Amino acid sequence: MGASAQAPTREATLTLLLRQGQVSASALADQLNISVQAMRRHLRTLEDEGLVESRAVSAGPGRPSNQWRLTKQGHQHFPDGSETFALDLLESMVTSLPPDTLVTLLNSQALHKADLYRRQLGEGSLEERIRTLVQLRSDEGYVSEMVPAAEGSGWCINEYHCSVQRIAEEHPAVCDQELQVIRMTFQDCRVERIHWRLESGHSCGFLISPQVNPLHQPSSDLHS
Repeated sequence: MGASAQAPTREATLTLLLRQGQVSASALADQLNISVQAMRRHLRTLEDEGLVESRAVSAGPGRPSNQWRLTKQGHQHFPDGSETFALDLLESMVTSLPPDTLVTLLNSQALHKADLYRRQLGEGSLEERIRTLVQLRSDEGYVSEMVPAAEGSGWCINEYHCSVQRIAEEHPAVCDQELQVIRMTFQDCRVERIHWRLESGHSCGFLISPQVNPLHQPSSDLHS
């Protein structure tokens, strides 16, 4: 079966699983008017892609039957309005709250995120901690990488995709918050923004380098 013929069955299968929770291959085949063998092939392909999973369910005497359901990744295949919700919520906060209150809320969120990062990074070397952060940020949708600093000691984190890009375009203060998160995560280092996709280029970049006097970061600035 060609890719053009498979695409409608693929989407229909995912939609049925979304609506019905967990379904057997035979029930899916009946609803889509295809053979059980063909449906099982589709399900195995979707399983290989991480979109669906199966589990044996006993419904009385006899052999348990395999029931198929969406994975977390499968649910994420469908449109998500959370970004629009977050943007609308932030817009409402900007218009209804005093500026100082909004800054306090953003700083509180940054403190919480940095604390979470520090606990996940542990007590390894600076390189190990940066490498772990890069993986965490990539998992969050930032498509991050780390490279040695061009001059001196330290590393650069480059992020080629921003999971809050649309929000940042409307409210650049969110970018300042991201910078503060990384500064508070590496309190024993100097953290500087070296490029910013809202100004130019195709990525955001942060230089992280050891410093003699820890816990003293430069003051917050959107263009740091």
